[in-house]
Amino acid sequence: MKTNKYVEDLNKKSAAELNQELVAAKKELFNLRFQNATNQLTNTSRIKEVRRNIARIQTIITEKSNA
Repeated sequence: MKTNKYVEDLNKKSAAELNQELVAAKKELFNLRFQNATNQLTNTSRIKEVRRNIARIQTIITEKSNA
């Protein structure tokens, strides 16, 4: 599955790389919300996908810090 591959890729990254990935995902979410507010967004399901990816990244960061 696509999400399993994404999580495996995240697990291989270092903490600094995960933080960069988190910042990029949050910027993307901001841009998607902005496009949605101005009625320029065609694929609204992308917002949900990016939110879940942010949660996945934060979960892995927490797991690595607790380990």
